Amino acid sequence: MQKHHEKSVIYDRPLIYRPDLAGKPQILHVDKSLLIISKPSGLLSVPGKAEGHKVCVESVLADDYPDARIVHRLDLATSGVMVLARRKPAQRHLGLQFERRHMTKTYIARVWGDVPAAAGHIDLPVRCDWPNRPVQMIDAEKGKRALTNFKVLEIKRGISRLRLTPITGRSHQLRLHMLSIGHPILGDQLYAPNEAYRAVGRLQLHAETLSLYHPDGGARMTFEAPCEF
Repeated sequence: MQKHHEKSVIYDRPLIYRPDLAGKPQILHVDKSLLIISKPSGLLSVPGKAEGHKVCVESVLADDYPDARIVHRLDLATSGVMVLARRKPAQRHLGLQFERRHMTKTYIARVWGDVPAAAGHIDLPVRCDWPNRPVQMIDAEKGKRALTNFKVLEIKRGISRLRLTPITGRSHQLRLHMLSIGHPILGDQLYAPNEAYRAVGRLQLHAETLSLYHPDGGARMTFEAPCEF
């Protein structure tokens, strides 16, 4: 692992949470144990601490699926496929799958600049920048190991479209890893320099697929949420 230590770059971009503009999650699959959705960009996965940040995936789904419980999170601005558990045994089963890396996920991202390699692997450790949380940072000494594979799908007019496969699941891992190789994700409020941030109207990061073992019977299943950008 290469030695790498970065100081956080903090951009003064205050968050205005408008969940009413995000839309409702799309239902991709439902059964007695699972609820698979496509989360829209702009909706919190779980409630925030601020009074105006209580609307989230669970609360929006509560009328139709009061038993659905969060198993993992997507960042506020990230869209795409998420799994919720509808029973406690399923919640435990899915939680263990995440812990043991039995679940696999792929993301689509549009990043600033022409990525020179057709594919690659990033191995840079991540930790929280506590004085500036929720900002995360890369830190070779104190960070937890974070691994990401990437493949270039298209390069057009100085913007690269990638498929990202996180091997680990650190907070903001994909956003930091793309920044670390000089190709920040477009529209990233926390990490993208101004030109890349202002180039688009939302974070260009989408959870495209999620593969898991069904809690009832163990069948391997893959769910896909088509990317809208």
